[in-house]
Amino acid sequence: MSASLPEGLAAALRRIGLPAPAALERLSGGANMESWRFTAGTKTCVLRRAPSLEMMAGRPMDHGGEAALIRAARAAGVMAPEVLVELAPDDGIGSGYVMRAISGSPDPNAFLAEADPALAIRDIARELVATHRTDCTGLPVPVMDTAEALGALRERFLEYGGDRPILALALRWLEANIPPPVTPRLVHGDFRLGNLMFEHGRLTGVLDWELAHLGDWHEDLAFGCMTVWRFSRPDRPGYGLTTVEELAAAYEEAGGDKFDPDRFRFWTIYRTFWWALGCLQMGGYWRAGHDRSVERVVVARRTAEQELDLLLLLEDMAPEAERSRPLPPAAEPLPATTGEPSGAEILTAISEWLGSEIKPLVSGRGKFDLAVARNALGIVAREIEQRPSATDAELSADLMSGKADLATPGLLARLRRMALAKLAADMPKYPALAAARAKWEGN
Repeated sequence: MSASLPEGLAAALRRIGLPAPAALERLSGGANMESWRFTAGTKTCVLRRAPSLEMMAGRPMDHGGEAALIRAARAAGVMAPEVLVELAPDDGIGSGYVMRAISGSPDPNAFLAEADPALAIRDIARELVATHRTDCTGLPVPVMDTAEALGALRERFLEYGGDRPILALALRWLEANIPPPVTPRLVHGDFRLGNLMFEHGRLTGVLDWELAHLGDWHEDLAFGCMTVWRFSRPDRPGYGLTTVEELAAAYEEAGGDKFDPDRFRFWTIYRTFWWALGCLQMGGYWRAGHDRSVERVVVARRTAEQELDLLLLLEDMAPEAERSRPLPPAAEPLPATTGEPSGAEILTAISEWLGSEIKPLVSGRGKFDLAVARNALGIVAREIEQRPSATDAELSADLMSGKADLATPGLLARLRRMALAKLAADMPKYPALAAARAKWEGN
């Protein structure tokens, strides 16, 4: 049975004595799940749902288990949301649950602009420690075996083509550097700016628990420190606020275990590789028809961000002669046309029209979708003009087997050029791109 979103949501709310939803509005963001804000009487609520049950396939914890975990984390002192009711199959609107809205905003750039770094990093450290101390007895929380999880990532990489050399390089390193097991703790799995709520620079809530599992707590610290989640502050590795060392000190002062830099490095590379595959997976969702949104295919092109970051993380393994080797010349862009407009020019014209004529007519989620559509047009236009390449099946196989590595003459320089070219076409505003160019090209 299927129902309209307002009808199905009203059915769920009736089970807890709340009136039908009003002012239903989809929130921006969310690579996998949808979030909808609404009011029910005097309560402001948020619906978290997967519109397609296929999108829940392969997830080790369903939304019922996720809701139970959130309740346990909240009881343990984590600033987790209050879960009000879970969706039922008869509601006909997919899988998910309703939460009471938390005050504040998840906007990373607004937070970074107003936060006092010393106070904010202590807030984050406190919530991390409380999360890692949560008692999960009796809850359906999956336990992560690092070797098994990495094996699954290898299978996914091969399924997605196995032809991207930088990802192959990272996979080879990860398989050779799996750390010894630790006593499992609750790991949030997505503890980063964008999933944290803030008000006046102070943390008010921890959202998005869908990836929670039992494992090595260093994973949470590493994921939040990835370059992609530092937003406007790529030069501050500790959540865009501070150094990793100061984050580690704040974590230990809040009652956490002693920080291990080697484990942190492993998990930083692991989660960067993981997120690269997650981006590629978005393209698979779109092709399979589970979500035909433009946002889905644009997220898939963010793989280039992670490839650049992985190369920056791994290049210190190369001999000095390779690290100082000049990059090969960049590919020449297509010459400018003088006759009929090129395909790239037509796409640019469409984007400009959308910005000047359509943008003033839309608001809310529509404005976000319009920005995504214009971004997609820009990606295609730049791809036509710049013709970057990020794939090489033979080289990827050599890197995975160890036949080639960063000591191979000229390989690092080639991978650097490949990463710069692909990212310049796909996501030219990515903050780390300018820094990598300055480092590798000397300008």
